[in-house]
Amino acid sequence: MAEFKDRGSRFIAYAYPIQSVEEFKKRIKELKEEHPKAVHHCFAYRLGTDGNNFRSGDDGEPSGSAGKPILNTIDSKGLTNTAVIVVRYFGGTLLGVPGLINAYKTATSFAIQLTPIIQKPIVQDYTLEFAYDLMNEVMIVVKKFNCIVLHNEMQLFCNLKIGVPKAEEPYFLQRIGDLHGVEVRKG
Repeated sequence: MAEFKDRGSRFIAYAYPIQSVEEFKKRIKELKEEHPKAVHHCFAYRLGTDGNNFRSGDDGEPSGSAGKPILNTIDSKGLTNTAVIVVRYFGGTLLGVPGLINAYKTATSFAIQLTPIIQKPIVQDYTLEFAYDLMNEVMIVVKKFNCIVLHNEMQLFCNLKIGVPKAEEPYFLQRIGDLHGVEVRKG
């Protein structure tokens, strides 16, 4: 959370990591309950690795003066799976469109600076099936390529669900393919 003030108006920005639109809706609902006397609850979010799932909203401010500057600030930092909601308390003085753009952009930038950014690798899910006696060799390959173990069942036959970093995927598949008795399925 970060706050920016301009001519009596308060702009309180909240930055959140989100994984879905539903998660964003929950966050904005919470803030509307927390700040019922605020005049505006403007927002923007971007989800996914392709960048095609995004939305911004001005919540009664002049068109393009709030949501778009918030989204542009998120994009300028190269972030995804991120939402920023800026709550505005009106101070009695009209700021004009340039003043609003500056206020929303600045509040967003402050909130992003104060929020830890976590970089996560983009992974492709795979399921590996193999006999228990191959466990050691399989785990050596899994660790070597920085795969993430999502689920494992260890019995006479093992079922291992992993996330393979996209950058390592072709090398992982070649190496795991060299192990006889390991069945590999995407997903």
